[in-house]
Amino acid sequence: MIFCYIDESGNPESSSNTSHYVLAGLCIPIGKWSWCEQKVQRIKDKYALENAEIHTGWLLRPYSEQQSIANFANLDQDERRRKVERKRRAELLRLQQSPQTVKQYHKTKKTYKQTAAYNHLTFDERKSFVAEVAKLIGGWTFCRLFAECIDKVHFDPTRSRLSVDEQAFEQIVSRFEQYLQIYSKTSGIKQYGLLIHDNNQTVCKRHTNLMKQFHKTGTLWTSVKNIIETPLFVDSELTGMIQLADVCAYSLRRYLENSEDFLFKHVFKCADSKKGKVVGVRHFSDHTCTCQICQSH
Repeated sequence: MIFCYIDESGNPESSSNTSHYVLAGLCIPIGKWSWCEQKVQRIKDKYALENAEIHTGWLLRPYSEQQSIANFANLDQDERRRKVERKRRAELLRLQQSPQTVKQYHKTKKTYKQTAAYNHLTFDERKSFVAEVAKLIGGWTFCRLFAECIDKVHFDPTRSRLSVDEQAFEQIVSRFEQYLQIYSKTSGIKQYGLLIHDNNQTVCKRHTNLMKQFHKTGTLWTSVKNIIETPLFVDSELTGMIQLADVCAYSLRRYLENSEDFLFKHVFKCADSKKGKVVGVRHFSDHTCTCQICQSH
């Protein structure tokens, strides 16, 4: 049995502020998942993030409160937390004073909630933490990365039978299924796969119904014989391997949108390949793209 942990980065809607939507699936053999969890936990412990979720997008953003605290990097972690939380309480109280700042108050409150677990780390420390996790993933020769990276500029909804996120999901299912079939043929033992998806309520029902259809008629690319059940939708905060899929999806999107490769160069090593060509990760763009994904495909 092989688990495929799935998470997304970016927004599938054309009106959003991200140019790309990425759906990534990180495959871990059932016999390795506990060992992988332990390895990740050691890195978390090193950065005093024992019970924290790895949410890459929230980790890798500047926190203005830290920047306004003198000699923040030289403070011990408990003092950092106290000073950041003090400033945040003051800011929320300030935003509550005026009807004109109510919207900003709710947005700021959400940001503070999402980043509370990380506010004892400097920006450089948070970058180092995520880079260590990405390097760990890149060193696992037993895992495989599958991803569909869609440049929404080149996605024509009038010509596609599926929406952006549905196309990405079909691609992940197709590549994972083909990998399982090849793995089974090579090993002589039929390998089954299970999809474990971050619990996104907006796609849960659609992807479940799609998977039911794939079991009946196959995807556009392959019949489905080795993937069992419909996706299991789980809370990423409670499931460590989903958090690693988040790192992978974020890494791919930031590489394509901002040419950032400090995470990408590690996780891309896991991309499923065949005869020297990457087949597990695709950049849906135009033929002139010269990114590493397109060049390796």
